Amino acid sequence: MLTAQRKKLILSRLSAEGQIVARDLAQELGTSEDTIRRDLRELAQGGKLQRVHGGALPASAALGDLKAREQVAPGDKSELGRAGASMIRANQVVILDGGTTALQVACHLPPDLRATIVTHSPTVAVEAAKHPCVDIIMLGGRLFRHSMVNVGAAVIDAASRLRADLYFMGVTGVHPTAGLSTGDAEEAAVKRALHERAAETIVLASAEKLMAASPFLVTSLSEISLLMVPPRTQDRILRALRATGTKVERARRAQRGFNAR
Repeated sequence: MLTAQRKKLILSRLSAEGQIVARDLAQELGTSEDTIRRDLRELAQGGKLQRVHGGALPASAALGDLKAREQVAPGDKSELGRAGASMIRANQVVILDGGTTALQVACHLPPDLRATIVTHSPTVAVEAAKHPCVDIIMLGGRLFRHSMVNVGAAVIDAASRLRADLYFMGVTGVHPTAGLSTGDAEEAAVKRALHERAAETIVLASAEKLMAASPFLVTSLSEISLLMVPPRTQDRILRALRATGTKVERARRAQRGFNAR
């Protein structure tokens, strides 16, 4: 089989099965593991997949900059943002991550909501400021322009003094075995710090993030309280994600308030 044919087969298998095991594919095709690993390495360099020990997983399509991500699944993100905003109760302290889905949560906050929003995203803070009854706390640090969020030791230090009710975590990859991941190491560290300071962590994940992986692990699926996915998410994906023991729900206009457990 020619190299181009093998690569096409690898991407087709990833799409259908969600993973590639290099040893198994080498045996099936009658070639060496080194050959398959070289194919995986070249595909990874092109952003087509995420290499992991022993094989590969689908690469997240959500690794572009903020402007590019705004064009991906806007309908999904609006529905997820509306559902997320409906979970916030009066007088709660809520951490809102950066990113396009978190921005939709801020957009859909009820106009009369009285709560405290903590964020390290200037764009989220500006949107939340349109709600006159919401108090806003900004966590400062070095601005990571790719995602328009503050990162670094200053953010993590400020997070250590928080006690929040909810944290809406943004990620670029959601996978049963690879967990919750993102494309930058500093971002991942900030997300872990914020996750540790919240009573409940909720991930709102649009379709392009599901069953995909990014280079830097944030935490496992089992460590969060709720994963909310778009209404049209396939049943097979729901089953795979729920098999981890994680609570997974399709987005809907939920009743006000949230009980994860």
